[in-house]
Formats: sequence, C-alpha cells, structure tokens
Amino acid sequence: MDFGIQLYSLRTLDESTEALVERAADAGFDGVEFAGVDDDERTRMALSNTGLAAPSAHVDIETLESDLDAVCERYGSLGVETLVVPYLPPEAFADADTVDETAHRLDDLTARCDDRGVRLLYHNHDHELQMVDGEPALDRLADESGVGFELDLAWLLAAGYDPTEYLDRYADRTPIVHLKDVVLDADAERGGRPVGLGDGELAIDACLDAARDGFVEWVVVEHDFPDDPAEFCRASGEYVATRRSEN
Repeated sequence: MDFGIQLYSLRTLDESTEALVERAADAGFDGVEFAGVDDDERTRMALSNTGLAAPSAHVDIETLESDLDAVCERYGSLGVETLVVPYLPPEAFADADTVDETAHRLDDLTARCDDRGVRLLYHNHDHELQMVDGEPALDRLADESGVGFELDLAWLLAAGYDPTEYLDRYADRTPIVHLKDVVLDADAERGGRPVGLGDGELAIDACLDAARDGFVEWVVVEHDFPDDPAEFCRASGEYVATRRSEN
C-alpha cells in the first residue's frame, strides 16, 4: 500500500504541475493524483526525475464521456492507469430512479474505459449517503452498478457512517481511498470541516488497518481548503511516514 497526495490540495500555491510533483516528492510521498496537468512533458520529466508514480487522475464525467480517447492518451503517457469521476451533483442521487440512471451512466463509462485498458472509479462526497428507499444512495449505486470506488473516508464520517465498515463492505472494489481528517459539525446530523491529518475525528489508524486488510493499493491524502498548502503537504508527508512501518 502506497501513499500519495491529491494535487488539488495544493492548487492555490500557483505553482506548475512539475513543481507540485517535486514538492510531493520532497515531502516523502510515493505518488500524486492529478486534478489537471499544465504541461505534459515537463510533468512527465518530473515524475521520472523524482521516481514518483501517478496512479490516478480526477477528470470530470463530461470530459470522460465526450473525449475519452484523448483523456486516456494524455494521462496514459504519464503512467496513469485509473481515472476517477470526482463528483456528481446531489440531483444524481435524489431518489431511486435517478440513482439507477447514475449507475447505468457509470457502467457505460466503465465499459468504455475497460475497452481501453483503463480502470474507472467514482469518488464520493457526503450527499451520496442520503437515504433512498431505505438505504444510502451509495449502497444502491453499488448494487445497481459495477463501478469501483475511491472512498473518501472523511466524507463518509461526515455523513454519519463508519468509514471502516465501508472499507470492509467494498474492499474488492476500492483500490484507492482518500485520506483526510475532519472536525464534525456538532450542530448538524451531517457535515464537517476538513483539517490536517491527526487534528480531526477520523480514526485514521483504524481506517489504515482496514485498508491494509482490503484491496486498497493507494491511500491518497487530501485537504479541500488548507490554509497553508505547502505546510499541509510537508506535515502530511511526515504524518504518513510514521505509518509506513505498519504497512
């Protein structure tokens, strides 16, 4: 199991993708997950020079559906073998019928990715955990589709669920997880504020144990809105380094 960082977390640094790759390497990560690339060749050189892997990339579903060959060619040249749909709006999970439509849409895209030798995953937020016909929409999506997951552990917790249970439940279809910490909203049934690793309420060690016991290949660190992205990158690399001996 390797550790990476989602470069979206560092987007406000106003640095090139090449520089962000180098920053991730300096922090001790094994790889990066892309959320866009500004210069393919320079990014490729940075990956080669640092020895970092690029296991996955977030690409919006409209781009995947309309220009999949170009996406596969671009990210494939960077070593990416997994594409992740990073978001679908709450309307896509509003009721049983829309969840089923979303499942079929993701299955169609999964089949097209499979034909090109690329894996497709879906990344959850908390709205996929709203109840639909007596069960969380995410569970209905899993029942109605074969799409894999990039489970976001903080969003699962913020929605009121135990992330380790979801890691166990979908171990065979969750090769990548997002690791971020969160302080829960005490005045609401769901929701929370992202914080640095170890500063929130996520049971990180239990989650990593569950990930090791499952199908997880990569643990990708993320923070939606870090006050100091450079410090978040450095501190997160240091934090996960303390967990490597247990890997």
